[in-house]
Amino acid sequence: MKNLLLATMILSGTQLLAQDSAGIYFNKGVEERSAGRMLLAHEAFEKAIGFNKQYADAYLQDAAVLLSMRRTDQAKAAYTTLYQLQPQNQQAIAALTSLYFNYRQYNEAIQFAQKCNDCPDAMRIIGMSYYQQEDYGAAEKALMAALKKNPADAEATYTLARTYLDMEEYKKAVPWYEKAIQMPDAKNTWMYELGLLYYNNKDYKNAVTAFTKAGEHGYDQKNDFNENLGFAALYAGEYSRGEDLLMGILKRKPNNTTLLRDMAQALYEQRQYDKSLTYCQKLMEIDDKDAKALYQAGLCFQKKGEKDRGQQMCDKAIQLDPSLENLRRKKEMPGM
Repeated sequence: MKNLLLATMILSGTQLLAQDSAGIYFNKGVEERSAGRMLLAHEAFEKAIGFNKQYADAYLQDAAVLLSMRRTDQAKAAYTTLYQLQPQNQQAIAALTSLYFNYRQYNEAIQFAQKCNDCPDAMRIIGMSYYQQEDYGAAEKALMAALKKNPADAEATYTLARTYLDMEEYKKAVPWYEKAIQMPDAKNTWMYELGLLYYNNKDYKNAVTAFTKAGEHGYDQKNDFNENLGFAALYAGEYSRGEDLLMGILKRKPNNTTLLRDMAQALYEQRQYDKSLTYCQKLMEIDDKDAKALYQAGLCFQKKGEKDRGQQMCDKAIQLDPSLENLRRKKEMPGM
């Protein structure tokens, strides 16, 4: 009995000593953290945890220090242990919500966000996570709730716009894009996407404005950008600007017959028949048997009032390519 009592006393004494040591190192960690010595603070908190594996405050302090040192993997592990010790700990839940979202582990981000009572951005994270998972209905609902709390959230506004875009609800997408690009944190890619959206909706003047704004804000003005802006300008009636942009591409991609055909088509649709003829001529200089270009030219002459000349050209084009007869029956333009 005496031996058992002695062993119990020794064990109790060891536990008290460990708790005292854990407390000493914890206080040392707090002191080092306050002084900005994060590495020393981390080492002290680790020693505190070594003496007491259940020391929740030490895990919390250590995780915060690790985050400040950008050791996110270690911080995530510390917060996870803290959450296991205290499943209702809102600090751990909030931190894990953000960490899982930043790690693109969206299922876990949603689960923790739904448990977080102290996360002002919980609905934002839920909505953006659902968007990444392509659950657009759930994303819309959560993002709308997030934007009611914070209407100035540019990223959430843009993500809602993209949600409608991916749902093919283009009319709903436009106003949210318009809001997003007016915000201080707007990105030039959003402006460019809005330009494409306007273009596909045949709102060419606004497309020109959006593309131009994207360029002014640093969007890389490569061939695709200039081509989209160039055609938007043509359809918006800014012919000189559109042609200049597109001819710039042709200098880099000479004899690009697809681009020439599209220019001839766009200008024909805009009733710029002389300009359309210019590009038909360029196509026929590349290939004097280009039946589609010849047919297009014939239609231009007919629209200009030279019906006989135009008809003869269309007849010759059909001789070169009999499939063009179908266009005559349907009174359509060639597949430019």
